[in-house]
Parts: sequence; structure tokens; C-alpha cells
Amino acid sequence: MKQIYGNDFGLAFYWKRADEFFCNKIQLVFKEIGFHLTLPELEYFSTLICESQLRINGCTDCELKQNCSRFLLQTPANQIDLAVSVQELKGIQDLVDGTVFKLKLQNYLLGEGQN
Repeated sequence: MKQIYGNDFGLAFYWKRADEFFCNKIQLVFKEIGFHLTLPELEYFSTLICESQLRINGCTDCELKQNCSRFLLQTPANQIDLAVSVQELKGIQDLVDGTVFKLKLQNYLLGEGQN
């Protein structure tokens, strides 16, 4: 495997088989869950995370807000939603956004950014 990005909550990487990396899909692993996603799917997941955060803002007066696992996070897999806490949502957001940033930077440096 070749790590793309990681934090305390999870890891994003490419799989490697027989000295060849498979770069068309990224393995995203967090909370004992793994997703195989393309860059557009990761960007969509980032949008879904932002939408979940907007729904959380309605709980501003709740004392249990930081530890509550009642927030549903939609995923790029239409059949799968995750129950997450605010802290988990922040960790997932950092993982997804950090991975998207690294992938776009890599694509730029190895593509149009080359002279």
C-alpha cells in the first residue's frame, strides 16, 4: 500500500499488487469501515459531510452534542449511512478533505504543473 493521507481517525491509501499501485480508486478506512472511492466520489463525500455539519448546528443548546452518535452521515454508497458523533464527523472531514487536497496536488504536480 502507498499512503496518501492519514490522521488519528483513519487512513487513505492506494493498494499495491505485484509492484504496481492501483491509482484509480482510493481506499479510505475509518471507524472499522473501508470505502473504495474515486476522486469525484471523495469530493461528493466531502459535500455530504458539510451537509451533515449544517444539520448538527440545530443542536447548539444540547449538552450531549459532542458525544452524541445520533447524527447520520450519508456516504457515496447510497445504501450506507453512518451514525457518527461530532468528533467523528470532524475526523472524517479532515481525512476526506486532506486526501482530496493531496490527490489534487499530486495531479497538478504530475500533470499540468510540469514544465
